[in-house]
Amino acid sequence: MHPELLPWIVLFLPLGAAVLITLFTQRNRELSAAISIGAVVAGFVLSLIFRAWVGWQPEVRESAVTWLSVGSFHVDFGLRFDPLSLAMLLLVTGVASVIHIYSWGYMKEDRSLPRYFAGLSLFTFSMLGIVLASNFLQLFIFWELVGVSSYVLIGFWFERPAAADAGKKAFITNRLGDFGFLLGILLVWTHLGSLNFTVLQENFTADPQALGTLATAAGLLIFCGAMGKSAQFPLHVWLPDAMEGPTPVSALIHAATMVAAGVYMLCRVSFLINAPALEIIAWIGGITALLSAVIGIQQNDIKRILAYSTLSQLGYMVMAVGLHGPTPAMYHLTTHAFFKALLFLGAGSVILGLHHEQDIWKMGGLRKKMPVTFWTFIVGTLALAGLPPFSGFYSKDSILALAAEHNSGLLIVGVIVAALTPFYMFRLVCVAFLGAPKSDAAGHAHESPQGMLWPLRILATLSIVGGFIGIEQLYGSQFHTLPLEPSPSFLQELIAPFVHAPMAAVSGLVAALVGLAAAWALYARATEDPLPARLGALSRWMRDRFYFDELYEATVIRLHDFIATIAAWIDRWIISGVAVRGTHGTVELVGRALRLIQTGSLQTYAFLFAMGVALVLYLALK
Repeated sequence: MHPELLPWIVLFLPLGAAVLITLFTQRNRELSAAISIGAVVAGFVLSLIFRAWVGWQPEVRESAVTWLSVGSFHVDFGLRFDPLSLAMLLLVTGVASVIHIYSWGYMKEDRSLPRYFAGLSLFTFSMLGIVLASNFLQLFIFWELVGVSSYVLIGFWFERPAAADAGKKAFITNRLGDFGFLLGILLVWTHLGSLNFTVLQENFTADPQALGTLATAAGLLIFCGAMGKSAQFPLHVWLPDAMEGPTPVSALIHAATMVAAGVYMLCRVSFLINAPALEIIAWIGGITALLSAVIGIQQNDIKRILAYSTLSQLGYMVMAVGLHGPTPAMYHLTTHAFFKALLFLGAGSVILGLHHEQDIWKMGGLRKKMPVTFWTFIVGTLALAGLPPFSGFYSKDSILALAAEHNSGLLIVGVIVAALTPFYMFRLVCVAFLGAPKSDAAGHAHESPQGMLWPLRILATLSIVGGFIGIEQLYGSQFHTLPLEPSPSFLQELIAPFVHAPMAAVSGLVAALVGLAAAWALYARATEDPLPARLGALSRWMRDRFYFDELYEATVIRLHDFIATIAAWIDRWIISGVAVRGTHGTVELVGRALRLIQTGSLQTYAFLFAMGVALVLYLALK
């Protein structure tokens, strides 16, 4: 068997599971779960086998079949094999496998479990399609499939108005970004004549000015797609509301898959984006990181705090791409997948143990009642906060070092975010896990079953060792065409940030410690939040997310409704009324008049004939 067949099997296994569950096993909960879990776990195992078989730099870089051929226009359905796609293949199937297994314990009692697993499998198939796509058209199709499947999963409990609205909000907001993305793809195709990533990169290597004066526009239009999927300012508003979906869905969407798709796509086509566009992208990422971190400080819903932390970390990644650093961006994307999936699944364990309570101020004292959840959550928090030797420190430091090299303003933004992140995360830990129980639900909390705890242990391990398993070197071989070198010793890796970029490493570490100390001082024994009394109106603004939703409601949505009302009036009265019905009425009146002539009388017909002859003679002799 050719090794290139394995990724095709990995790609279509989740689709087969989704089809089987939807058509044949809707009434069998256990079988539906087994099919979905088995498909993604088998995909992960096959991905490991493929990687071991061909290595990170396979000789065959693409496997394709002709999909569409019209004249000189040919589109292949192809899979691309390089360090970037292979690493993401392992990441998506691995994290998805853990979340699928966890979902069986978390969603076991839900009456729509088969529909849930069918949606989960469809989502995994869509994300794998993005990761393996070899051309823009194929990527865009799977890009939209991710949007559809995320709509299904976010609105899974559609009987709740908030969940249904959140699904629609995510779908519509992403369409705004995808419209610009599609325009960017069309612009690239019309000027370069190809959609294949390999061909495009070869063209740009030969002629960096291939897009001419449209290079900046093309880069920013392509970035629009990432702005929607990766929830960058000002299209960030959909992601916190996506918390209305089941917690494992939040882990899947906010860890290694949907929101990471935008960053992955930018890194995949980074050769297309010129310096002016990268400058704008970097600042949008920095603004998103800072804005989200500030809002996260005053959120009280455990999942919303994690959602804003996701937004903030995505801002870091996009900022890194804009600073000419796809390697640090992908490095942080990978480590973030480990500890953010861990944090969301830990939050799900807390929510289940407290009978679906999500307000951190109604928790407390969970450290003793849920010890495994607590310690694994601490690992995820330390990794997210960027403290060594946890993986988040090393990947975040690579971004701060990049900012120190290219843009001092963005370095300051990055350091501020590095201080705010441990502040709001240890606020969560202190309030939810320490102190005395703050409600009856917290007082009667219980640890989750082992089927949910083992995924936490696995992700906690990856969150610890993720900085030492050669992830940065792997992505470096993709973007800098360097050979994969043997990993340095553990001690060298441990202190590497302080050797290579001491100012960035020390700044990030000091900022994290300051944020941690401030959170401990304010919240270690707090029974209510002290910040509203100290910050006043600013606290209310942060809690209400700086009123972006209300602003959009008063401006964009109202303008949209006004334009829609005018369009409806024009359609009803001008097009339907005057054009369609007016034409119809005129024809009907003419028909009625002509029917009056058809009397059946020969004298009348003779008279009309004579009148016609006389008129013709008059016109001819005039």
